[in-house]
Amino acid sequence: MDINWKAVIIGFILAIVLSFILGAILGTWGSILGYLLATIYVGYSIGGEWMNGAIHGALVGVIAGIIGLLLALILGAVIGGAAGLAILGAGLLMSIVYIVIYAIIGGIGGAIGVFVAER
Repeated sequence: MDINWKAVIIGFILAIVLSFILGAILGTWGSILGYLLATIYVGYSIGGEWMNGAIHGALVGVIAGIIGLLLALILGAVIGGAAGLAILGAGLLMSIVYIVIYAIIGGIGGAIGVFVAER
């Protein structure tokens, strides 16, 4: 199976935009809904088998989670200095949990997208 990086990148951008907008309106649930909608789009756009959609959706979740973690670390270091970086560094385990959660949400969304595309 080949990864459709164009769909993953579009899904990533869509996930960031939707999670930001919906997160501002609905809070944490809005952010999660934004990721889910973006990964449904990814699964819909690539089609194929459900596993293909799940893998692409999970990739979107993992990439978005890693980039979000890196941005949080950079902002923590810039805004809070060493103390801010230490606090964010202590939250690294929680960040890894979030990345896994977003990968799972992405996989589910990608699979749903494939099912929608088949119908």
